[in-house]
Amino acid sequence: MLNELLPKLIVWIPAILLAVTFHEWAHGFVAHLFGDPTPKRAGRLTLNPWPHLDFTWSFLIPVILLVVSLSTTGQPFVFGGAKPVPINPSYFRASWRLPMFLIAIAGAGMNLLLALLAAFSLAGALHLPAFFGIPLQYFFLAFIQMNVFLAVFNLFPLLPLDGGRAIAALLPEGLGKLYGRLEPLGLPLLVLLMFSGVLGQVIHPVVNHLFRFYLGVIGGS
Repeated sequence: MLNELLPKLIVWIPAILLAVTFHEWAHGFVAHLFGDPTPKRAGRLTLNPWPHLDFTWSFLIPVILLVVSLSTTGQPFVFGGAKPVPINPSYFRASWRLPMFLIAIAGAGMNLLLALLAAFSLAGALHLPAFFGIPLQYFFLAFIQMNVFLAVFNLFPLLPLDGGRAIAALLPEGLGKLYGRLEPLGLPLLVLLMFSGVLGQVIHPVVNHLFRFYLGVIGGS
């Protein structure tokens, strides 16, 4: 089992770190564009993965889930997260709604852009000698999958995910506050939806469609 898993981890760990790092950086960068110095002061306007990682959500929980899933079902199941980028809306030079909406979707937008760049890079790797090209092909395929998954997952309309924050920014003030009060229930509900399979039934068709779209970009290039 370990012999089969190790090569996958060698490919997937860099893909995950890069996708998550650019995702979090994008949140902070858009907030910075709107005049909020908080992400920069917190050291989050960096492409160094370490400041974006959280011990519990980025290491402990994924390892526990991986061990438990492999020992019970034989199939790897991993879920985790990064440290939220601190945002202070009081610095925004405009109404807080547009900045908060754009900040919320910035991470997913960055992931979709990275997936597109990885698709073109994969097309180039197909023409390299096998010794170099095949490892690069595996990496770019994993990178496309990871970025597509991160984008779709984070846009799921449930707080504390980015999709929930985007909806909260669009709702009228009263409904937005009411929706925000539901955030403490969001994480337990998210875990329930994941382990019940409902979340997968919703997001996997979208992930698969987008993945095929990016592979189609290769075929048309």
